[in-house]
Amino acid sequence: MRKIKVNLGKRSYNIIIGKLIIKELAGYLRKLNIGSDAYIITNALLKARYGAVLSGVLLKGGFNCRFKIIPDSEKSKSLENAGCVIKDLAKFDRKRKVFIIAFGGGVVGDLAGFVASVYKRGIAYVQIPTTLLAQVDSAIGGKTAVDLELGKNLVGAFYQPRLVFSEIDFLKTLDRRQIASGIAEVIKYAVIKDKNLFCLLENKYRDVFENNPVVLEKIIASCSGIKAAIASRDEKEVSGLRTILNFGHTIGHAIESACGYKGYNHGEAVGLGMLVASDLSYRLGFIDKKLTLRIGNLIKLYGLPVKLKGMSVHKIIKAYYHDKKFVGRQNRLVLIRGIAKPIVVRNVSLDLIKEAVGKIA
Repeated sequence: MRKIKVNLGKRSYNIIIGKLIIKELAGYLRKLNIGSDAYIITNALLKARYGAVLSGVLLKGGFNCRFKIIPDSEKSKSLENAGCVIKDLAKFDRKRKVFIIAFGGGVVGDLAGFVASVYKRGIAYVQIPTTLLAQVDSAIGGKTAVDLELGKNLVGAFYQPRLVFSEIDFLKTLDRRQIASGIAEVIKYAVIKDKNLFCLLENKYRDVFENNPVVLEKIIASCSGIKAAIASRDEKEVSGLRTILNFGHTIGHAIESACGYKGYNHGEAVGLGMLVASDLSYRLGFIDKKLTLRIGNLIKLYGLPVKLKGMSVHKIIKAYYHDKKFVGRQNRLVLIRGIAKPIVVRNVSLDLIKEAVGKIA
């Protein structure tokens, strides 16, 4: 078991990582003293697969619980769905001391965190991420949001969880595509912050797909440590440090939006976005061709797509203009000068962006 702290003063919290640690959950919750009634937001598959385990641990630890099932789709992250969840939560909350558990991947975590941030002007919530992508990235740092038709994550808040509990055993039922999607975020961390992690990914890809717990724990801990350190220093993306976590995400989010959140999952879209960001870094003279190929080969090694299918450059660029990372009319892209050398660049030529997107189209 590993413990990593997100240091935010009175709002600090721990990330707990390990295999077969779920039995320890109730003890951590009691120490937090955040309530006695757990409102668990999850999807039907996870409820069927692990619901009895989770509810058993909670009931044994003296907690009441209620499951709220949402569809396993990005479309669950809508204002309409958030409203339905809030109404159901309000009914459950009568004469109870309620807190929320986000039990699932990025969609569940984003929605649950958003609901927690607005219900009664904020109640406690806990992240129990069940996908690799959520364990290495989305469950940490307090970004909560729902989507609008115009773009992803346009309505949200910075609202930190009280605990992140990453049970590695939950990853054993993920298929190759889900693992690859999570690895896309891991590649992001390796490119912007960790040369050793980059080499580990190049050499241990078989262990990743074989669910080697030692390798997975090392990967999750490395990414969690990076995210925790950055979130501790720049919680709300004010100083610009946290902005580097958007490497690959600007065009990645545009791809997700342009395809209506169908066809490409988040990690696949981010992988394509990293190819664009790497190509732009090369076109602007920040890195050489050899590094762009190395990054591309790592993305391809994990079975992530390297070419778009059935989507025009125009549609992606149109979606890109609704990205939150525009400041007025200025665009803002995270590029690199090398491995572990990110740089935030403003006012990148639209023609260059179109050319880079065209390479993957």
